[in-house]
Amino acid sequence: MHEEERSMYELEYPAPSITDYSAEGTGPTMIVAMNGYADAGMAVEASANHLKAALHSRQLASFNNDELIDYRSRRPAVTISNDRTTDIEPTELGIKVLRDNAGKSFLLLSGPEPDMRWEAFSKAVVSLVEKFDIENTIMLYAAPMPVPHTRPTVVTAHGNSSELIGRMVKVDSTIIVPGSAALFLEKALDDKGRNVAGYTVQVPHYLASSSYPQASYQLLSSIANAAGLNFPLGSLEADIERTNTQLSEQVMDSDEITGVVHQLEQQYDEYMQRYRSAHPQAIMPGDEALPSADELGEEFQAFLAEFDKDGGENKEDGPRD
Repeated sequence: MHEEERSMYELEYPAPSITDYSAEGTGPTMIVAMNGYADAGMAVEASANHLKAALHSRQLASFNNDELIDYRSRRPAVTISNDRTTDIEPTELGIKVLRDNAGKSFLLLSGPEPDMRWEAFSKAVVSLVEKFDIENTIMLYAAPMPVPHTRPTVVTAHGNSSELIGRMVKVDSTIIVPGSAALFLEKALDDKGRNVAGYTVQVPHYLASSSYPQASYQLLSSIANAAGLNFPLGSLEADIERTNTQLSEQVMDSDEITGVVHQLEQQYDEYMQRYRSAHPQAIMPGDEALPSADELGEEFQAFLAEFDKDGGENKEDGPRD
């Protein structure tokens, strides 16, 4: 480990086990959910908090706040009791090892986005990806968009791995966005030839500053589908139902809001229809993740191979009338 990396983070000893992937021949997935940038509806932060609260976890690496955080830009809360400073809100940027509902390990990099030293931070994380042979890295983003809350939530995907972005909705254009530590890390992983993808959930712009659990649910569902992970999402479903009830009441009480939502619905439907026509194999928001023609072909070939191996029938049963 280089001296610069040694000052950047500290590894737990002994490190928690992530070896349950050895039987599959692949390394674990790492989810990157750093809050502070592109987090409309607080979807990224809420996704990380949900996983940490719902699943068993152990710390793998802790980053040095003094190297990365500008406390003046994100001042932690300090408690003063009886004329004494008694507590400072912790600022925790690190990597945890979690196990999903099926006992499968994955990693979660979460906490505040670094304010400085993005390139050094990216190099340090890349070294950890290589050290622990992380197979896939999925970056989470949430963007405010002119979409209605009454339609299925869209998650767009980009990246260098066809397995990670699959038939998800993609952006068919070149865009320029403000930089972030997550985007720097994404580029550094791509430069190293590591599998990396970015998932961006679209949050209705009029809800961008409020908690929007539907966005977190869709991000986690997209990860689960792409990485073969099993997440507990029941509490998020209850939050979604409560939020939808509140939104329906607010919309019904305002003719102006109702008009805006109807206009957004029309734009959404027209765009999705155009995208479906241009990308017939894509899994559209709200669609079931049905297998593609290639996947069906592979399954059929596997069935025929198994059928031929068994001789086409159970010979012990003898001929049938």
